Amino acid sequence: MLQAIAPDGRLLGLDADPDAITRCQQRFAEEISAGRVILAHANFTRLREIAQAYDFANVAGVLFDLGLSSFHLTDPTRGFSFQMVGPLDMRFDPSQGVPASVLINRLSERELADLIYRYGEERHARRIARAIVQARPIRNTRHLAQVIAAAVGSWRERIHPATRTFQALRIAVNQELEALESALPQAVALLRPGGRLAVIAFHSLEDRIVKRFFQRESRDCICPPRMPVCTCGHKATLRIITRRPQRPSTEEVARNPRSRSARLRIAERLPAPQG
Repeated sequence: MLQAIAPDGRLLGLDADPDAITRCQQRFAEEISAGRVILAHANFTRLREIAQAYDFANVAGVLFDLGLSSFHLTDPTRGFSFQMVGPLDMRFDPSQGVPASVLINRLSERELADLIYRYGEERHARRIARAIVQARPIRNTRHLAQVIAAAVGSWRERIHPATRTFQALRIAVNQELEALESALPQAVALLRPGGRLAVIAFHSLEDRIVKRFFQRESRDCICPPRMPVCTCGHKATLRIITRRPQRPSTEEVARNPRSRSARLRIAERLPAPQG
């Protein structure tokens, strides 16, 4: 991106994780010093506010890279991975919100089952929730993974039986879907005509939100089909560039196996309607 906007373009980066900001400050120290890169420790629910604070308006592009990073999975102290022993935290910003341990050890069995089913699309959600409640208090990531594996029993899928539950807890802890729904219209508002919004999603719940938003914002009328005359007054703001999500190539997956579930969607900002 820095190469694409050279020599005079500026790049604004937001991340809810303070550790990510620190890593980027070290990696892009020269560009930051030159004023080409600006970093802000903030969730992208504050995208428009942060952009205005740093004089970013009518921008050429916005990229959302959703979900967690490899750093989260390899740091046992953050609690994102069931493959290492760590605290049940899972917060992108450890100073905000409640850790996963609170949800796991305090929610009712029904609330826990609903959370796991909704955010993890886990068909064994009720069985897993029951096992968690019976095993409380859940002490750490490995304990939780063991409880889930025992509840599910033998499995034939290529992923560990705890994968979807850990995903569900992480999404709930960080309110990721709600944040995405809030940030998408803010991104569109910042784009200049012809500017592009690109979103990389890593699971179907995120991708579904992006797809529906793009579809909605690419239509002039969003009235229910039964309405004989348009009364919504909605005007299209986007032109969809990727009718289907772009997926990583076989070569890319071979280089980076964690990219295998990535889905990229792109839309372009339309000029404001006249009159």
